[in-house]
Amino acid sequence: MGGVTNRVALVTGAGSPNGIGFATARLLRDAGARVAITSTTDRIHERCDELGGTGGGVFASPADLADADAAANLHARIEKALGPIEILVNNAGMVQIGRDEPSAPLHEVTDEKWRYGIDISLTSAFLMTRAVLPSMMQCEYGRIVHISSVTGPVAGIPGSTVYGTAKAGMLGMARSLAIEVGSKNVTVNCVGPGWIHTESSGEGEITAGKFTPVGRSGTPEEVGHVAVFLASEEASYVTGQFIVVDGGNTIQEYKVAL
Repeated sequence: MGGVTNRVALVTGAGSPNGIGFATARLLRDAGARVAITSTTDRIHERCDELGGTGGGVFASPADLADADAAANLHARIEKALGPIEILVNNAGMVQIGRDEPSAPLHEVTDEKWRYGIDISLTSAFLMTRAVLPSMMQCEYGRIVHISSVTGPVAGIPGSTVYGTAKAGMLGMARSLAIEVGSKNVTVNCVGPGWIHTESSGEGEITAGKFTPVGRSGTPEEVGHVAVFLASEEASYVTGQFIVVDGGNTIQEYKVAL
């Protein structure tokens, strides 16, 4: 059982102490991977210290992954510090610290808000995936995991059209890319979280989690465990898939107690 031992893994969007990105990075680290983490702010260095610090073999750096040069530069620095990236978890997106992006109906979405919403989730995933693919294909090993959402691929929320579009786009990217690189032993999959209790969860989202079949919101670790499996050697025959982690919420028609 090789798991992820000694594999070099990059997790994006890992700045929040109780978010999906950092939970996934911590689980990968605990499972024996050499981990690189990034976010848009310097708080990523605090997460690095919590994982054991640079002296413990962890790489951390802030980066704007919606910028092609920044993504390429981050990739080069990680390769120099840890070696070729073998696992990529594209978690960046949804919210960015210091920036409030209220929901809005599509006809009120400005060009700037559209570009921003697509860039932080979909463009960032595209740029990092493009950066790591050549070495993965050359080495004939790679695991790419997009942290998408049930919003977009499975369900919709009024006012979240941009977000849903970006997250659905991640699934489309994963499925096409899985076909392109499958023969090179590179797998590409999506995880679709539902109501997960994180730092950015609003009261309405927490309440919605109580009406899932499980009766609660999920934890970042519950999403992270699925991501780590998809990142493992054992998941070698799983590719182009969308794994929903939502406590059964999207399989039920009634969302209230009967």
